[in-house]
Amino acid sequence: MSGVRMHLLMRLLVVPVVAALAVLMAGAPGARAQTDVSTIGAALRDSPVYVDPAASGLLSGSDADALAHKIENAGDPIFVVVLPAGYPTTDLFQNLRTETGITGLYGVRLGDRFDARADSSVLSRQGVRNLVTAVQGAGDPKAQLNDFVDDAVRSVNGSAPSSWDSGGGSAPTGALITAGAVVVVGGAGVYALSRRSRHRREAEQRESLERLRVVVDEDITAFGEELDRLDFHPAEPGADDAMRADYERALDSYDQAKTYMADARKPEDVRAVTQAVEDGRFSLAQLAARREGRPLPERRPPCFFDPRHGPSVADATWTPPGGTTRQVPVCAADRARLSDGREPMIREVDTEYGRRPYWDAGPAYGPWAGGYFGGGILPGLLVGTMLGSMMAGPAYGAGYGAGYGDFGGYEGGDVSGADFDPGDFGGGFGGDGGFGGGGGDFGGGF
Repeated sequence: MSGVRMHLLMRLLVVPVVAALAVLMAGAPGARAQTDVSTIGAALRDSPVYVDPAASGLLSGSDADALAHKIENAGDPIFVVVLPAGYPTTDLFQNLRTETGITGLYGVRLGDRFDARADSSVLSRQGVRNLVTAVQGAGDPKAQLNDFVDDAVRSVNGSAPSSWDSGGGSAPTGALITAGAVVVVGGAGVYALSRRSRHRREAEQRESLERLRVVVDEDITAFGEELDRLDFHPAEPGADDAMRADYERALDSYDQAKTYMADARKPEDVRAVTQAVEDGRFSLAQLAARREGRPLPERRPPCFFDPRHGPSVADATWTPPGGTTRQVPVCAADRARLSDGREPMIREVDTEYGRRPYWDAGPAYGPWAGGYFGGGILPGLLVGTMLGSMMAGPAYGAGYGAGYGDFGGYEGGDVSGADFDPGDFGGGFGGDGGFGGGGGDFGGGF
């Protein structure tokens, strides 16, 4: 039986019961009891959308089901909660995340306000802020939540939790028979939508990978040429075991890079390729220093302007046209150019708008750059650039591989229980709708 249809059935059965229990627990007819966060968490493990019985006027059952369909068909770890105004907000996101126990992006409509939080492995804090800011002007809950989900599916990393497929529980036999009849009628349509969504994502991945393949092949070729120019022979006079070890590591990195690229099936796989190339270049730098009797180089990131320039030798101040001044790692040649007031030698790649610097070429280059500039330094280097903005917010255009902008390799939808960074979900709920008011500010209040 289709997991989606089972979820619909369970919602139809459970929501009225929850509403009735809420009245009974309040102690008087018509009184409203506050839904416990653990109840919401349990519901989110079965379905991506939860509407509190006391907030049913904000989002109808049919609209909630349609929104859940959209998220489930997209296959992303996105959770949406609709609560009544006045629901306590103290540690709301952190408690929701703890009770749900699943990595993901959590959006909450509370009365007439909206805010969101996410595990940093799913979406960066800046990315969450951008999503919330983009939908703050939509007063209608249905429009706002649909806009939020539409933007989020182009931005988040990872996939939907497996519990959404399992249905999360059991139903009476009669209900199962009824649900089975519904599945027979509508299952084909749901399957078709899911298959189209999957095919669209696969096509985006292939297109993004082909864009990257051209650039990565250039990098591998350039690295091979460096090996040839070095002209090192393990048996040459003066060669020692340390030199031979450096050379062997460089050769291994070259072979690994070619193998990884040949095996790459999605844009995220490219990160391993460029990381191997960078490891090999550092081994060559060590070998060159040993042969020339120089001190061994410090392990530093490659030149920011073009990783083919090799390991950087220093950090230099640089301001891109119309951008923000920042410190970037540079090779000796580019450091000299900047000191002389000249432009650095910037790596440009082909785009539909012509040749552009790689940081202005779209999110498909995120995994490529992430392999070179790992360890968390890349966001700071790219602040204010197109790639930096796309990595932090909704990706621009499927043609650049939407959704692959954050280096790759991150997953969402994983069951982690209470083992998560509470800083990702801290801070007060909402704000005044300004850019820093909520949505991942992690320190903002009402």
